[in-house]
Order: sequence, then structure tokens, then C-alpha cells
Amino acid sequence: MKMTRLIPMLPVRSMPAAVDFYCQKLGFEVEKRNDDWGWAMLRFDECRLMVDQSINAHPAAHRDPILYLYPDDIVAYHRRVRESGLTVPELSVTFYGLTEFRVNDPDGNRLWIGQETATKN
Repeated sequence: MKMTRLIPMLPVRSMPAAVDFYCQKLGFEVEKRNDDWGWAMLRFDECRLMVDQSINAHPAAHRDPILYLYPDDIVAYHRRVRESGLTVPELSVTFYGLTEFRVNDPDGNRLWIGQETATKN
């Protein structure tokens, strides 16, 4: 089992404004975008960055970033984390098609850990 990617997800007040900034000023390009969610995946070479205006329900409240980790085997990694003694929730399938679990580190940083859910034929 190995970790294949780490992608930060930044909370933003306006996804379109964030996309314009990162693309027009910093050279990123849009890899995926969902205006209904207020979310976009940006890319610059091998680097990825997600921007999301729906992370925090209250726009005036403090906005916490999220680090999204992608192991190549979510079941094995989930088991490994539990065996380390950390209490973690059960795996669940999200509306966006990832099998994941979420934890906070000791400083309250949010870690979402997921893998694309296999489709059954």
C-alpha cells in the first residue's frame, strides 16, 4: 500500500474568482470544475489544487483548509490507521464517488482520505 497523491483543498468565498486568480495570475489551468458545487480542481504541471466555496457553511466564519490524501488502497490504509490506535469513522462513499474517511490531526487540521470507488458491472 502506498500514498499516491496529496491535494490541498482551499476554502474560498468565490470559486469563480479563485479560479480566475490561480489561472490568470499564477498559471494554473482548470482540470475539472463544478459550478453547482462551487468547486474546481486546478492543475499546474504535476501539481493539483482544489478550491471550494462550500467547505464552510457560513461565509463569515473562519475557513479551514483541507488536505486530501489518496492512498492506492483505502481499505488497507483505513485498517492501518485504526491499528495505530486512532479512532476513525467507518469508510463511506461520498456523493462525488470516493470511498473515504475523515480525521483531524492534533492541531485540528482536517484530513480527508479517499480513493475512487470501484464500480460494479
